[in-house]
Amino acid sequence: MSEVTGRRLRILGIRGVPAAHGGFETFAEQLSLFLVSRGWDVTVYCQEQGEGPLREDVWRGVKRIHVPVGPEGPAGAMLFDWKSIGHAVRSPGLCLTLGYNTAVFCARLRLRGIPNLINMDGIEWARAKWGPVGKAWFWLNDWAGCWIGNHLIADHPWIQAHLRTRVAASKITTIPYGAEELLSVPSDPVCALGLEPGRFLTVIARAEPENSILEIVEGFSAAPRGLTLAVLGKYDRSNAYHRAVQERAGEEVVFLGAIYDRPIVQALRFHSLAYVHGHRVGGTNPSLVEALGAGNPVIAHDNPYNRWVAGEAAVYFRHAGGFSDCVASLVSSAALRSDLAARARDRFLAAFQWPDVLGQYEKVLTAHGA
Repeated sequence: MSEVTGRRLRILGIRGVPAAHGGFETFAEQLSLFLVSRGWDVTVYCQEQGEGPLREDVWRGVKRIHVPVGPEGPAGAMLFDWKSIGHAVRSPGLCLTLGYNTAVFCARLRLRGIPNLINMDGIEWARAKWGPVGKAWFWLNDWAGCWIGNHLIADHPWIQAHLRTRVAASKITTIPYGAEELLSVPSDPVCALGLEPGRFLTVIARAEPENSILEIVEGFSAAPRGLTLAVLGKYDRSNAYHRAVQERAGEEVVFLGAIYDRPIVQALRFHSLAYVHGHRVGGTNPSLVEALGAGNPVIAHDNPYNRWVAGEAAVYFRHAGGFSDCVASLVSSAALRSDLAARARDRFLAAFQWPDVLGQYEKVLTAHGA
């Protein structure tokens, strides 16, 4: 056993491990396995649909507390967080809460003297998809997380700058997300989807205005490209924005639906001519980091979040016309694609490798109560 034997951590705020949904789950899986290998006692709370008592099991050395909840959607997520914290307050050890959506509930940990670090994620209340009530709830929890958490983790310098408007800089540590480096990935999953390796662009994002999907589809469809735009995500014709995206799509755009199978997603990234990232808000986006780890040239929306993550590994756009120009530049220049791919790997190796990221987390967890 390592010198950290006996140190305990409980991870709250995610749906569970192994990862099956998004960036936070992937991070929690990586962190929990890393810490277990270092001799830590790690517990992860996992959300389940249904009724009944909490149950425990062990997955690859990680203790899992399965918390059943009846409601679905936001109500179910809130109930899950409430029940998870209710269990955590009866147990010793440090807590790490991923996200601040229900940070007010963390007051229960603070009142019991249980140290709790909060990864403050992105500025959720600034997202266009939320109405006034949703924005107010997230704004309140943004403030609550800053004050209730014993220490805060920002995943991006701009998130750190935002948090510094609420608390002292000494209460914040900035650590980005990590990803796997992909050096060789089979092309079979790509071909099975009807795509030709190296002859398509990939978009992986929720179909929301703040992710620039409409601008991307319009810009790509403005001219014949001789390649395919592969769009991942769930699209519902009853949703006005989803319908607008689909109606503006030309013949070279394909909607592949929501794909969560990791080998398929990795193959799509690795064999893309370029990865398209239209996110306008948030911090260090895991999907963009994974694209850098795959050596993808990147076409990204021009904002400070993406500029810091991708740096010189991307070409940038702000509107549909700009996106069209970016596509034209990449298609016409193999030298540009090669240069961006090399820069992507350099940026990834410099800042986003899992061993470095997880080591930074272990250091901050040890310093704040473990």
